[in-house]
Amino acid sequence: MATNEDRSAFGTPRPGMDRRTLLKTLGVGAVGIAGIPLLAACTGGTAPGAGATTSSSLTFGSGSSDDVPKAAYKAVTDAFTKKTNITVKTNVVPHNDFQNKISTYLQGSPDDAFTWFAGYRMQYYAAKGLLAPIDDVWQKVGANYSDAMKKASTGADGKMYFVPNYNYPWGFFYRKSLWAEKGYEVPTTFDALKTLCAKMKAGGLIPIEFADKDGWPAMGTFDYINMRLNGYQFHMDLTAHKESWDQKKVSDVFDTWKALLPYQNPAALGMTWQDAAISLGQKKSGMYLLGSFVTQQFTDKAILDDIDFFPFPAIAMEGQDAVEAPIDGLLLSKKGGENQAARDFMQFMGTPEGQDAYAKVDPSNIATAKGADTSSFSPLNKKCAQVIADAKSISQFFDRDALPAMANNVMIPALQGFIKDGTVDVKNLESQAKALYAAQ
Repeated sequence: MATNEDRSAFGTPRPGMDRRTLLKTLGVGAVGIAGIPLLAACTGGTAPGAGATTSSSLTFGSGSSDDVPKAAYKAVTDAFTKKTNITVKTNVVPHNDFQNKISTYLQGSPDDAFTWFAGYRMQYYAAKGLLAPIDDVWQKVGANYSDAMKKASTGADGKMYFVPNYNYPWGFFYRKSLWAEKGYEVPTTFDALKTLCAKMKAGGLIPIEFADKDGWPAMGTFDYINMRLNGYQFHMDLTAHKESWDQKKVSDVFDTWKALLPYQNPAALGMTWQDAAISLGQKKSGMYLLGSFVTQQFTDKAILDDIDFFPFPAIAMEGQDAVEAPIDGLLLSKKGGENQAARDFMQFMGTPEGQDAYAKVDPSNIATAKGADTSSFSPLNKKCAQVIADAKSISQFFDRDALPAMANNVMIPALQGFIKDGTVDVKNLESQAKALYAAQ
């Protein structure tokens, strides 16, 4: 999941995913359910390109507020301005705040274009009429994308809304030199993972670095164990509530996870993912399950070159065929759809030129446009790209695949409670899911 954070520029003050605080998530929180009727009252967006007026400027809202991605998007806007003479005013908002207030933002005075995510988290707001379709943009950049990327960028109405910039795999990241020194070997099965964890703990390390102060990181562990135990399709059906939460398959996910709790950082609930990355870099922990954006925190090239990763081990189903690899990119607000300059910016982001500008500053992610420059890929970049390319199934991340309120209001407290004491009430999860999904 790559990352970001910073200024408050959304008209309304508020708190709160570092690309990942990724979540307290889509802005449909406690107020979320109450906010749903208001969202539903909105009407569809502007027709593709219809009524777009010529302009020499646009505004760009960014939740990419961590230093590296913030600088990378500045490189993109600078390159765009140099190419077109169109001015871009960027409003950077702390990642968590951006996600927590997205509904309020889109219903207020949003920027023309803004950073967001593919799949359901885009489709949800498109269906509420809060986004502008960009079929005209896709007519120009569509050849740069795979069918899978196109599908992830399509709304439920069949119109195009999203321009992918990059994606990134989640997996276990570790320092090669530490593993070589200790003689550790990459585990390919869950039993081998547990055995490795026991060795690491006996050697004085925190086996699995873990941080969940912001709520969303633990979702990655849930997603992988669920996919490895029950399969990709069950996971997707569960996030869509086509499967119930109060069944043995879900209880088995938490029971399996319990075996890892003694090996995860006991201070996890008080740590951000950035805090945990520091610990990994200092060789205080053996490995860290996170997205490849974790490497944004390693500014020392010696440490960065020492980072490697491996996919989540196999447990019961589909081996390691399913990969969590969220897609990040840009959307147009309904207002932005009326500004041709904003559409031109979206088009630029969908080209190898635009994505190369981003990747030169933030190489932690994998560009999605065909033809993007891969000549400077590090061995780690190449491995990340290959794991995504080889995947038979790709999930987006729980907070992107599920209903916003389910991710934010239900899963975050449930997972944090589980991390704290190892217990979870699946019947309660189901009752809440029933109410939330029925309200849609």
